[in-house]
Amino acid sequence: MQFGVMGAMLVAALEHKERPSVGLLNIGVEDIKGNDTVKRAAELLRASGLNFHGNVEGDDIYKGTTDVVVCDGFVGNVVLKASEGVALMIVSFLRQEFTRNPWRMLIAWLATPVRRSLRARMDPGKYNGASLLGLKGIVIKSHGAANVFAFGQALERAVDEVRNDVPQLIARRMAQTAAVPVQ
Repeated sequence: MQFGVMGAMLVAALEHKERPSVGLLNIGVEDIKGNDTVKRAAELLRASGLNFHGNVEGDDIYKGTTDVVVCDGFVGNVVLKASEGVALMIVSFLRQEFTRNPWRMLIAWLATPVRRSLRARMDPGKYNGASLLGLKGIVIKSHGAANVFAFGQALERAVDEVRNDVPQLIARRMAQTAAVPVQ
């Protein structure tokens, strides 16, 4: 539940959304699915006063079903690493298919504007800078392979968090949430 509060406050501050939607990553959208920890987290999120959407599945992350997707750190890291792997695999497959023969190489050349646009949209450097939330200050973790542009993006995120008073916003919302009794 605390992850949901922190994520919602971050989105509210940086994307200026009044009530960001929060989803709980689970093996299905039905309330009966998931282990006891996930079911309890759903109960807490429902009672939290957040704009809780309910359970979401892995594909909802990319559909944009909710503004925030909550899960534990282990699951989140697995999802992140798997997503990175799928993206790299697709790029590799495209490269293989476009270089299979001269005709496909011609098609690849003709598709250069589309390939460039797609590469720009998927550039991980644009999304560099993971916020470590729940601290009294601002900490942004940059990817170890970040280039100058990507590192600059992480610095911009830190500046945005300072401008929008993110740690204090989270602390105030956490205090409000702690004051609400949960059945």
